[in-house]
Amino acid sequence: MPAKDCADQARDDGFTITLDGVDITVWPGETLWKIAQRSGEIIPHLCYSEALDYRADGNCRACMVEIEGERTLAASCIREARPGMVVRSASSERAGAARAMVVEMLAADMPAEQVNPDVSSHFMATAAQLGVDVGRARETLGGAREKVSTLLGATAEEWLPSTVNAHDHSHTAMAVNHDACISCGLCVRACREVQVNDVIGLAGRGSNTRIVFDLEDPMGDSTCVACGECVQACPTGALMPAVQVDAQGHGDSAAVDDKIASVCPYCGVGCQLEYQVSRGTGEVLFEEGQSGATLADAQSQSLASGQVKQHHGAASQDPRLDNIIAVSGRDGPSNRGRLCVKGRFGFDYPRHPERLIRPLIRRAGVPKGLDPTFDPAHPLSHFREASWDEALEVAAQGLMSLKRAHGPDSLAGFGSAKCTNEEAWLFQKLVRTGFGSNHVDHCTRLCHASSVAALMEGVGSGGVSASFMQAEQSDLIVLTGCNPGVNHPVAATFFKRAAKRGTRIVVIDPRGLALRHHAHRSVQFTPGADVALFNAMLNVIVSEGLADQDYIAAHTEDFAALAEHVDALTPEAMSPLCGVAPEEIRAVAREYATAKRAMIFWGMGISQHTHGTDNARCLIALALACGHVGREGTGLHPLRGQNNVQGASDAGMIPMVFPDYQPVGDVAARERLEALWEAPLSATPGLTVVEIMHAIHAGQIRGMYILGENPAMSDPDLDHARSALAQLEHLVVQDIFVTETAQFADVILPSYAWPEKDGSVTNTNRQVQRGRAALQAPGEAKPDWWITQQIACHMGLEWHYAGPEEIYAEMQQGMDSLDNIDWARISHEGSVTIPV
Repeated sequence: MPAKDCADQARDDGFTITLDGVDITVWPGETLWKIAQRSGEIIPHLCYSEALDYRADGNCRACMVEIEGERTLAASCIREARPGMVVRSASSERAGAARAMVVEMLAADMPAEQVNPDVSSHFMATAAQLGVDVGRARETLGGAREKVSTLLGATAEEWLPSTVNAHDHSHTAMAVNHDACISCGLCVRACREVQVNDVIGLAGRGSNTRIVFDLEDPMGDSTCVACGECVQACPTGALMPAVQVDAQGHGDSAAVDDKIASVCPYCGVGCQLEYQVSRGTGEVLFEEGQSGATLADAQSQSLASGQVKQHHGAASQDPRLDNIIAVSGRDGPSNRGRLCVKGRFGFDYPRHPERLIRPLIRRAGVPKGLDPTFDPAHPLSHFREASWDEALEVAAQGLMSLKRAHGPDSLAGFGSAKCTNEEAWLFQKLVRTGFGSNHVDHCTRLCHASSVAALMEGVGSGGVSASFMQAEQSDLIVLTGCNPGVNHPVAATFFKRAAKRGTRIVVIDPRGLALRHHAHRSVQFTPGADVALFNAMLNVIVSEGLADQDYIAAHTEDFAALAEHVDALTPEAMSPLCGVAPEEIRAVAREYATAKRAMIFWGMGISQHTHGTDNARCLIALALACGHVGREGTGLHPLRGQNNVQGASDAGMIPMVFPDYQPVGDVAARERLEALWEAPLSATPGLTVVEIMHAIHAGQIRGMYILGENPAMSDPDLDHARSALAQLEHLVVQDIFVTETAQFADVILPSYAWPEKDGSVTNTNRQVQRGRAALQAPGEAKPDWWITQQIACHMGLEWHYAGPEEIYAEMQQGMDSLDNIDWARISHEGSVTIPV
């Protein structure tokens, strides 16, 4: 029995109503629509959405039911049940006729099928459910504009919907067809209440009521952030993904071959989504004897042979390949069906012309470096094609020869936070058992390493202490050093919705953030003066007796030392340093300390400092001093940047710790992994990404294996990093494109893009989630885990993993944090928060 049903059985406030002659136990607050759904009947609906967080409006009148003793029909989506109520829905001829009439009247003004924006829309399905012939309704009832014009003459246009910009294709990602709009208001609620972007509204009155963007701007010129929530909500196709309609505005949302549930790869929020896929023919991209390394190479030859047709100066969608046509949000715990612009419209990159589809080896005599004439779409000017056997042998033996000549400390690896947990596990395992050192790191070094260090020191865990969804249970939210409205848009929806319900948002940042418009208070301070400001706040909390002494006594230590430390750091003393008036510092400190439930969120504006760890220490001290950790609606949350920064760190892609943050010098932890991996491990902490670049210049690091990272573009000192990469004696790069870093490589190995992968990732909330392959990879590209395993085998290691599931099973043996979370559970539940 579902958990909800079990919970309902334990309640004692239920009562009985009669629905279509059947007595049903219902609960206070349940609507008649929901009760009917629970009983197995889907009442027709247009302005109502079953999706989470959508308020019922009751304006379309397609869900009417008959209630005994009442003269008029009632909208079931907004009518709550009352004890003893007798309701007729499916059994009511009157309700059925009313529903059909509503849909017939709306259908009369629908665009004809050949120009309908979505012939498979929810509206069309509702018409079919009610037995309404849309075409006949259009013929017999249509032509309203002409009829009204005849009756009203010159004044008719004052009362009729505007025909200006009926077809609005001004937006890159979305197509608007006002002719198909029924003014149901779902897009307005999607924009204003769900995503809280306030772009879409209603204008006009009566028959001239219409949807508008901002001040009736074209959608592409409005302040729309392209989250696409309105597209997902629209029941008629009036709002559609631009790629799903043709030049005449005709489309079909059902014109896909497959739908695959997965998780978004873009940021740490970890939104669950559904890919809608068209399947390709599976024909080979290169005929025998043809050369090339990228999709551009393959398509240029196919254009010449006529296999791929030219369209507006570019190759159209390659019919030989699988393609993602559209993406919709799923009800994941961190997104509740919402997506941002990247998650909804950002999946054409796997079919980008520069996509690598064959292994490459540097041509003899070609120097390493960034050549301004290099074309990533046609890399054979600097590299030559190779078979997988040759490329793997050259890659592995180049690394092994350096190890034999100069020792294990001559090699290092950069992994990726964009890969899966399983791929991160294998990568750090290869460095530790194959290279023989702990010189493995990834982008967390340049983002949240300082946060992790402070959290481990302050609360004993490098993960967040509360999810961002709990913002809706908080009284006060502090945002500092982060810009979630831009960098974590779906997480920001929880903050904005909380603010609309009365939660106070306090922005503490040198910049004016996007969320300042929703903030109760915005404090802009001198850049770099974080510690001074936070210490002054701590001074106020301690000196005014605002600290939670019971919490401090039960859950913390060394508070007296903290109090002594901040005694002299008054707002008056710190104000000249941080640029904030003493009274404003006091006001913020008092608000945070006296809130019943408060949360602190921070980002790289806090962590990417020479004193980033101190910044995070201050925030931790503030939360602990006020007792704002460990209760619902409280906590500390560093918002992770990339999709698997948390998981890659958990899996051990950090130089000074093994998986689960066990220090490499810990004898018990080291012996446990040595027994699991059947290989000796170094007890010496490895070098970080920054230290590795210095070590290359110093002549210590001579060879590197880089998976999915691009230090030639992401390192803080680009000239220093690029000169280091050019100095390496052997560089192996594994990626989906010839990146700037790959231009320094001796061997480039083409890997899978995210929508082609199976595996798990862990988001900023510590939720382990399943990613599933939606596409077949093009050409000879291979999964990252497979490539890493093959390099290990060519280095003499006996690895025989059949896939991510077997790798994950090994991870469970080496990571206590994964106790009670096996592969089957993640696959079934979709999301599991660690630890369990």
